[in-house]
Amino acid sequence: MKETKRDQLIDILANSQNGFISGQELSRNLQISRTAVWKHINELKKDGYQFEAVPKRGYRLLSRPSAVNESTIKWDLQTEWLGQSLVFKDEVDSTQNIAHQLAREGAVNGTTIIANKQLHGRGRLNREWVSHHDDGIWMSMILRPEMAPCHASQMTLFTATSVVDTLAKFANIPVKIKWPNDLFINDKKFCGILTEMQAELDHIEYMVIGIGINVNQESMSFPEEIRQKSTSLAIETQEKWDRRVLIQQLLVDFETTYREFLTQGFSYVKDKWTNNAYKLGEKVLVNMPKKSFEATIEGITDDGALLVRTIDNNIEKIYSAEIHW
Repeated sequence: MKETKRDQLIDILANSQNGFISGQELSRNLQISRTAVWKHINELKKDGYQFEAVPKRGYRLLSRPSAVNESTIKWDLQTEWLGQSLVFKDEVDSTQNIAHQLAREGAVNGTTIIANKQLHGRGRLNREWVSHHDDGIWMSMILRPEMAPCHASQMTLFTATSVVDTLAKFANIPVKIKWPNDLFINDKKFCGILTEMQAELDHIEYMVIGIGINVNQESMSFPEEIRQKSTSLAIETQEKWDRRVLIQQLLVDFETTYREFLTQGFSYVKDKWTNNAYKLGEKVLVNMPKKSFEATIEGITDDGALLVRTIDNNIEKIYSAEIHW
């Protein structure tokens, strides 16, 4: 997505060494009229940016807003390609749906869709993901990887390890990865990952990775039927989180570790996943379409399948199942 004049204006003011920049200089750098500069400044004020304007000296940026919107996320986002094409909506049905639409229309690799609220957020197996409020992070990323479709499931596990790495930079919380796509703290779910794709037999046309994180919800924010098994970062750390900062760091870390993943292969992800695996070595109930059985979690294979040991001491690979803990 091409950088807008508003984005350029923020960058110029934020990077000014002398503080004030005259309207004439802004006009010249942006190749727009001084009246247009003034209009952009006023629009940014509505978003929560604060400026000082002094005659004959120009404009100086005082502070940026804490609100989550397109301009605040893109300002100082330290990525090369992920999130640089950004679509932000206050309210959507699902960021996944928008991502699929944009991907079909040719959206570039790294295009990211973020919303304050989802009216019909969804998770794995088309289950509802409660996200009709602005206390969480609801986003979807469009990727166009050079990867065989049979390896697509690895991306879910990779994304989980990337999120764990990001959260470790903010707080010392015991995040665990539940196969295949959930993150838990203290036996309660707070994050879900949904990987979907459009592919041919030997080629992925595009992939959409959705990340939903419960950030600032309180316990009573959750519907009663999931209250006992859901949590948020705020509940677990007893403090409110800056969603804008967290979103930016998630994008930075994903871009960095994605490069390492493509270079080093899945063994890089496998070791990190194992170190943070939920219920590793413990007994679970494996529910599959044609059978159910008890087994012990042993780890994952090089292609992302779950390894379990049955009560008969046999090792089985699980590619798709419901795991009940």
